[in-house]
Amino acid sequence: MLSLVIIAILLTLASGKPCDTEGSNSELYLSLNKNLLRSLETQEGLPNPSVHLALRLSNYHNLAKESEHLNRLKNNLHNDIQSSLSNSQPIAGLLALYTLALKSSCYDLNTITFTGSEKNETLLTHLKKQMEDEKQHIAFSHRPLTNYYQYSLGVLALCASGIRVNNHVSNKLIKAVELEHFKHGDTESIDTHAMAGMALQCVKDAGSHVQNAAELDTALSTIKQKLLAARRADGHIGNEFSTGLAVQALLAMGSQVAECAASMEAMRTDARSNTYHNPMGISQILPALQQKSYLAVKSKECLNEDDTLVLEPIDPVVVLPSESTVTVMVEVVASSGTAVVYSVDAPKESSLLEALELLKGKNVGFTFEKESSLWGPFLSAVNGEQARQSDRRYWHLSSDGTSLTQGVKDFKIEVAQKITIKNTSY
Repeated sequence: MLSLVIIAILLTLASGKPCDTEGSNSELYLSLNKNLLRSLETQEGLPNPSVHLALRLSNYHNLAKESEHLNRLKNNLHNDIQSSLSNSQPIAGLLALYTLALKSSCYDLNTITFTGSEKNETLLTHLKKQMEDEKQHIAFSHRPLTNYYQYSLGVLALCASGIRVNNHVSNKLIKAVELEHFKHGDTESIDTHAMAGMALQCVKDAGSHVQNAAELDTALSTIKQKLLAARRADGHIGNEFSTGLAVQALLAMGSQVAECAASMEAMRTDARSNTYHNPMGISQILPALQQKSYLAVKSKECLNEDDTLVLEPIDPVVVLPSESTVTVMVEVVASSGTAVVYSVDAPKESSLLEALELLKGKNVGFTFEKESSLWGPFLSAVNGEQARQSDRRYWHLSSDGTSLTQGVKDFKIEVAQKITIKNTSY
């Protein structure tokens, strides 16, 4: 009997070990942190508030570089948001991430203003208005202006900033959980469930949602069950790029660290093999690996922070073009269902974006346009046909029938394959 007890104790210790942040794991997290910092110097386009948020929630800091990035957010990203607001574009998610990024630096949110309807109003006022517009759209169209991921981000940002979230706003999120509206096409959106879990947990912790306390608890329980049910044999929840937010949500909703051990180990394994080379991907796994979630922003005080993180100079890596090529078949399926197939020989290890550029340059009738996002460029129009968020459509990418989990710039062409680009509704 005693031997069974000893074995049980050893198994418990073994299962908890992958969550240990000391030793080699600490070295890995430090490396991820440095990669995020380096991305600030090489980033294209607008500064990324998600990256800033992860840097600020980390255990390690380079306060000077973080301060520089904060200034870029307050200038470059601020101006872009102002332009979107002036054009009456729905940007609840970006406003929310901007709010969380500023809050993570303990910045006074009341000093951040935007001009709208010919008057100056604070960031939080604009975010509340965006959420009201989203809520009204759900009431009439049974879906947000943007999507439930952005809607959840909005609820989380308001709550984490100490703003009481309107019961009607949070009720719409609770109802969406109940009606299973967190789907992208036919598949469950793990990212949306995770963000909704953190948002509703924040509302619960604030104690302001007393009217429907039972429904709130049921929604949180449902989300947790969905996340756990989506855990694969290798530990990932959903896929490699949704696991970070899923673990954050589970921790926020009260899961013990040991409950997430397999998922944390899966992220560490992938991090060591450089799966998370996209800064956006790193920004979502780093808080989770350090056993934190975006809810930590609410109580962040920015006092006595470590400031020892130094970036060592690194030799630039010269990537020589591959001499070998692989044949890529590119199938474009329009919204009408008609399909056309092209062929292009692309250098091995080139990105899908580079392959599409080569195909476009062949002048065989294939054209495309792209737009930027926090994850990198995405296809907005192919062969003259658009797939717009306003029409609830997007270009779905797959390789030999398997959906891609990476964007056009991150996905590498390693072997001959058939890429399908399909105009899809959601």
